[in-house]
Amino acid sequence: MQRNKVAWVKTIDRVAAELGEDADWLADIANDMEPEDGLIWVYGTGDEGAMAFSDEGIDALQELIAIHRDTEN
Repeated sequence: MQRNKVAWVKTIDRVAAELGEDADWLADIANDMEPEDGLIWVYGTGDEGAMAFSDEGIDALQELIAIHRDTEN
């Protein structure tokens, strides 16, 4: 049986701040990512969830950023 080995995640707001990117733009880019890509949703007491990323998810997101930047030019 495979066990989840993710010890921590960072919210999209934190990742955006660390990468110097807009969180809304990153959310649009990450919208099609799956849990296998390192994206998870975190829910608190309210109904609204927050995107969060494992280390692998941040790497995948950075690859998507590069792809989107290449297509913008």
